[in-house]
Amino acid sequence: MKTTAFNSIHKSLGAKMVEFAGYEMPIEYSGIKDEHMTVRENVGVFDVSHMGEFWIKGPKALDLVARITSNDPRILMPGQAQYSCFPNGKGGIVDDLLVYYYEPEKYMLVVNASNIEKDWNWIVKQNEKIGAEIENASDSISQLAIQGPKATATLQKLTDLDLSEIKFYTFTTGKIAGVDDVIISATGYTGAGGFELYFRNDVAEQVWKAIFEAGEEFGIKPIGLGARDTLRLEMGYCLYGNDIDDTTSPIEAGLGWITKFNNGRQFIDRELLTMQKNEGVTRRLRGFVLSDRGIPRHGYELVNAEGAAIGVVTSGTMSPVLNKGIGMGYVAKEYSAFGTGIFVKIRNKLVPAEIVKLPFI
Repeated sequence: MKTTAFNSIHKSLGAKMVEFAGYEMPIEYSGIKDEHMTVRENVGVFDVSHMGEFWIKGPKALDLVARITSNDPRILMPGQAQYSCFPNGKGGIVDDLLVYYYEPEKYMLVVNASNIEKDWNWIVKQNEKIGAEIENASDSISQLAIQGPKATATLQKLTDLDLSEIKFYTFTTGKIAGVDDVIISATGYTGAGGFELYFRNDVAEQVWKAIFEAGEEFGIKPIGLGARDTLRLEMGYCLYGNDIDDTTSPIEAGLGWITKFNNGRQFIDRELLTMQKNEGVTRRLRGFVLSDRGIPRHGYELVNAEGAAIGVVTSGTMSPVLNKGIGMGYVAKEYSAFGTGIFVKIRNKLVPAEIVKLPFI
């Protein structure tokens, strides 16, 4: 297994380590619920160095990014980030990603750890006729996500930059914790506020130590992938491999807002996705809350009052904030209206649930 620059720190803190996307990663330290509430109420730190980072540069950079992503990167200004996805040419999704517009002729794409090789090969193939300068920098960059209502107060101790000026989905580059050229962004995957820091591997321990010293008064804790999953699910954020994949379209997944058809831009699957937008789809990704006790899990069947299958759970958990079972899943269009009653089949028992608007909290 591959490791991040923080591997020895995780083990010294007693983290439960698991294999994830080919990396040895911490799943939890003090317990998923405790870590979840730490992020909701104070501040927590995630090692997300396993994520992939690709540089797209040169005069053809925008041509490539505009061709391979569903959102429209042409509207970005330097210092802005954008959530997007790679359409796969068949109506599905290669991956979801973040597009950072660093400066003219320079973009950084941040992709999921489990898809780094797949995404890179896809970009290389699509770039054959375009000719942008591309670089896979995934192994040379470390990333920490500092999340929670006390994240700004923690990090502000470590930089002269005014962090309040970094609005949602913007970023800057500067000095933090004595390290130059750190990318500081505010994209978030928890809904609790905070920042992501990108920096060289050789300064990883220095940055980690400084952050934990700065956050000590706020009860800062390291947070594992387990709580990262429950936090993102409470916000209704998609997880690739669960809620979206090569068989789901962004229109079905409720990601029409990152699928832009403006100004005649010719991106992959434009025609097919336009047709889906205009004519509708037969299923939709929806959130639901259980009315009785139970925990929905990935793969559980969704049924109607007669017990007939109407969909499947893609993600599910017990919400630490709501103390109720919550989940997302694809349901047939006729059951997708908010307020519709459905059932989740849990161990052959039909547990009632209600379709709700996301986020859950």
